[in-house]
Amino acid sequence: MGKLFGTDGVRGIANKELTIEMAYKLGQAGAYVLTKEKKHKPTILIGRDTRISGEMLEAALISGICSVGANAVSIDVVPTPAVAYLTRLYSADAGVVISASHNPVEYNGIKFFNSKGYKLSDALEDEIEDIMLNNSEKLELPTGTKIGRVKHKRESITDYIDYAKSVIDIDLEGIKIVIDCANGASYVSAPETLRQLGAEVFIIHNEPDGTNINKKCGSTHMEDLQHFVKQVGADIGLAFDGDADRCLAVDELGNMVDGDRIMAICGLYMKDKGLLKKDTVVATVMSNLGLFIMGKEKNIHIEQTQVGDRYVLEKMIEQGYNLGGEQSGHIIFLEENTTGDGLLTAIHLLEALKHSDKKLSELANVMEVLPQVLVNAKVSNGNKYSYLEDEVIKSEIEKLEAKFDGEGRVLIRPSGTEPLVRVMIEGKEKEVLADEAEALASLIESRLK
Repeated sequence: MGKLFGTDGVRGIANKELTIEMAYKLGQAGAYVLTKEKKHKPTILIGRDTRISGEMLEAALISGICSVGANAVSIDVVPTPAVAYLTRLYSADAGVVISASHNPVEYNGIKFFNSKGYKLSDALEDEIEDIMLNNSEKLELPTGTKIGRVKHKRESITDYIDYAKSVIDIDLEGIKIVIDCANGASYVSAPETLRQLGAEVFIIHNEPDGTNINKKCGSTHMEDLQHFVKQVGADIGLAFDGDADRCLAVDELGNMVDGDRIMAICGLYMKDKGLLKKDTVVATVMSNLGLFIMGKEKNIHIEQTQVGDRYVLEKMIEQGYNLGGEQSGHIIFLEENTTGDGLLTAIHLLEALKHSDKKLSELANVMEVLPQVLVNAKVSNGNKYSYLEDEVIKSEIEKLEAKFDGEGRVLIRPSGTEPLVRVMIEGKEKEVLADEAEALASLIESRLK
């Protein structure tokens, strides 16, 4: 793990940890590393979510980009996956997203895409860090006409909407949908796309003011969506996170349909249509055991990776798979976009729903969700990777693994973006799981403060 880059770019509290100085230097180093082999004046696309610090960080980032001779194109507030797609569509040399995804408003982040719309490799991130932290290469700062310029292309969201509509060949007429936009980056694209596809659309939490992104709404707080779906008699509810790279659903009864179940539904639909490559879905170690049981029953292979959509993506590219994702709703349809895309996930789930002529609750029942308890242990950032070096913690984990062997599992992992160690236990009796997870999390907190 680098000193700046986590599992999903550079993140921190805006103006405290992620400062304008850091954004400026990231713009310089990132633009240099990603475009130094280009023979032309390079162009870098920049999008952001709705949080208040986005404009400030964008200004600093753009200054850094232009200072090393690259042009910057600001496409304003757009979903993260839109930046990945539009970078390719416009033949830009790189793309940058300013967002902290599902995190609270005080956080922000900066994430790069290469010219093909993929997140950067560890090697490229290391190279950027080395320039920023160690001055490993002296950056030449051009003058005169060689300085970069800034353009604004706010109509870009229309190109993304048009593309999203094109991925299915049926309309959504007759489907009543409630969307929770998390007061985030999907507030234009999601409602407009689904309306243009013919659905009847109700929208909640779609009035971003810079301060309310993810605030008791979106894919991390789905209570309002569950209530509203039942209130209006909708067929389905869809919840996005702040940058709209993830999507979770609610069935007509108000029950949550998580990323594992969405992958099960879409994977089965694609398999039936002969579209699921190698009859395989790529999931992570956090996916529910029920997904793997479903796979065995339906002859779908479930490939497993470590947590993080970048690792899912790597496995998909390496092995030639086209569907993969996470329980959290980061789902990748690789033939259509190069990163998790909440809107494409929603559209494909709606496609499966429309073709099936069934209720979403019926489709979701293809997979039984085993009880799973997740408890976060709050620790210092410097200690979160050292839990296995503590003999007391290590011994307790081994005892739990022996206890649940054959009937469940224990998974401990540090958060890639926050000062947390996540304790997940899966099994049959939820109360027992909760007690054990809470006890282990408390132990970890007390020893890794």
